[in-house]
Amino acid sequence: MQTQCKPAKSRRLIYGEWNMKARNTWRNLVVPFALFIATVVALPAQTLTVLKSFNGTDGHGSAGPLVQGLDGNLYGTSAGGGTNNDGTIFRVSTGGALKTLYTFCPQAGCLDGTNPEGGLVLGTDGNFYGTTHQGGLGGGTVFKITPKGVFTLLYQFCSLSNCADGELPNGQLVQGLDGRFYGTTEGGGADGNGTVFSISLAGDFTTTHSFCGYFGCGDGAYPYSGLALGNDGNFYATNHSSGANGWGTFFRITPGGTVTTLYNFCVFTNCTDGGYPGSGLLQGSDGEFYGTTMEGGTAFSQCATGCGTIFKVTTGGTLTTLHRFDVKDGYLTLDLASLVQGTDGNFYGTTENGGLGKKGTIYQITSGGTFTTLENLFGSTGDVPAAGLVQATDGNFYGTATAGGGISNSGTIFKLSMGLGSFVQTLPTAGKVGSAVKILGTNLTGSTAVTFNGKGATFKVVSATEITTKVPAGATTGTVEVDTPSGMLSSKVPFRVTH
Repeated sequence: MQTQCKPAKSRRLIYGEWNMKARNTWRNLVVPFALFIATVVALPAQTLTVLKSFNGTDGHGSAGPLVQGLDGNLYGTSAGGGTNNDGTIFRVSTGGALKTLYTFCPQAGCLDGTNPEGGLVLGTDGNFYGTTHQGGLGGGTVFKITPKGVFTLLYQFCSLSNCADGELPNGQLVQGLDGRFYGTTEGGGADGNGTVFSISLAGDFTTTHSFCGYFGCGDGAYPYSGLALGNDGNFYATNHSSGANGWGTFFRITPGGTVTTLYNFCVFTNCTDGGYPGSGLLQGSDGEFYGTTMEGGTAFSQCATGCGTIFKVTTGGTLTTLHRFDVKDGYLTLDLASLVQGTDGNFYGTTENGGLGKKGTIYQITSGGTFTTLENLFGSTGDVPAAGLVQATDGNFYGTATAGGGISNSGTIFKLSMGLGSFVQTLPTAGKVGSAVKILGTNLTGSTAVTFNGKGATFKVVSATEITTKVPAGATTGTVEVDTPSGMLSSKVPFRVTH
C-alpha cells in the first residue's frame, strides 16, 4: 500500500531563518554565529561590492532573484521586513540607490499576500509579475506591479475546496511562448502535493497539473522551484521529493499539462548523483539543463546524507554530476533561483551555507565541471545568499543575501564584477516574423543598426536602456546584434525564430 506524502508546509523566511518542511532525512541546520575574517584570493578582474544593506524597514531577507527592468534598474522582493514585516517589492539601481515600491499586507487579512519569496519576472508588457508564499486566502497570491509601483492582485490560491488549485508558491514565474505565465506551488492540488499552473496577464487562472505525491509515484511531489522554458517550447523543472526513489525527479511538462518524468534522483548507491533538488533549472547554450541538489553527493559530518551536487541533464534524461559539494566550498543549495550562465560561457551560483565564513559562497563552474569558489560571504558582505545571481546587461552579476550587512542583520544587495563586457538581451527570446521584440541594454542611445542573425531590422531607440523592434522577414534563429556608438553589442542568448 502506497503512503501519501504529507502536505507541504510553509517555508517562510523571518529574520534570516528558514522554517522548512519537516521530513525524516532533513538535517538539523545549525550554523555557528561567530566573527570570522578571511582573506580571499581574487581572480583577475574579480571584485565584490556591497551596494546596499537592508535596514528592515526597507526589506529583510531577500530570497528571490533580481531581474533587470526596461529602465536598466534591478527589481526584486524581500520575504520579510517593510512597514508590516510581511515583505516588500523594491527597485535598486546598479549603483545601489534603493526605492521601496510596495509593502505587503497593508490591510487586515493580508489579501494581497505575504512573504514574496520567488522574486519577479519581467513580462513582455514591461511590467513585473510574481507570487507571495502566503497570505491572500491563506495559500499565497499572484500579482502584477508596474515599474512605478502600481500593484494589481491577479489571483489568490486556495480559492477551491481543499486548495485543489494549489497553495504556497515558491519559485519564479516564467512567461511561455503563448504569453501566459507558468509556475508551481509546493502544496495543494488534487493530492495536496503541489501543482503546475498558468495564468494570463489579466488573471485567467488554470491548474495544468497536480502531482500525485505518493512514494514511488512517477511524477514526484513538492516542486519548490519554478519552471524553465526549453528551446522546444515545453517547460522543465524538478520535484523536490518522491519519484521512483523518493529523492525527487527531473521532468518535462507541456503547456497543456502532460508530464514526463525524465530522471529519478538517487539512482546510485549513497545517492552520489544527488537528491532533493531545490533550485531552478537553466538551459545552457549547449541545450542541456543545469541545476543543483540539496543532498546526496559526498557525505560529511555536517551533512551526513551528502552536501549536494551540481548536475547537468539532457532533455532525454541523461544526467551527469559535475560537482559534489563539501563544507569548504559550500552546501545546502536550496536557492530558488537557477544557475546563471555568463557571457564567458561559465556558470555562476551561490550556496546558502558553508565556505570559509560558514555563511555561504559564490562560485563558478564550467560545463565540464571545473569548480572555483569565488567569494566567501560573511558579516558585512551578507550571509546566506539564497537568491542566486543575475547577469545584467552591463556585464556584472548582481545578487542578494538574506541576512548580514548592517546592524539590523537584514541582508544585502551586492555586485560581482568578473571583467565581462556589456551585452543585449531580447524580450521575449523567441517569436515569429513580424512579432514585437524589446531589446534591453546599456548606453543604447545613438544606435545605428539592429540585426537578427545578420538580417537587418527596423527599430526605435526608446531610451539608453531600451530599443523596440520587430522580427524582420527572412530572419533565422541566431544572435541579435546592436551597433552602438561604443561598439557592437550581441545578445547572450540566441533569438529563436518560430513558425
